[in-house]
Amino acid sequence: MIAYVRKLRRHAKGDDGASAVEYGLLVAAIAAVIVVVVFALGGLVKGKFNKACNGIDTNGHTTSATAAGNCTN
Repeated sequence: MIAYVRKLRRHAKGDDGASAVEYGLLVAAIAAVIVVVVFALGGLVKGKFNKACNGIDTNGHTTSATAAGNCTN
């Protein structure tokens, strides 16, 4: 990502300023990185919550969520 930005900067040095297309490409690249991070961390966070829910359920402390069987949802 940083190498891509540096390449765009070197290319734009001869121009007076960045065009809307270049800004659009930067925004698209940043959005793609955010989407990848959210999806990658989403599964991890869901797994941690399910583990905590199942741990509470197996220790005998039943809550309304575990009583309804919602640990895996």
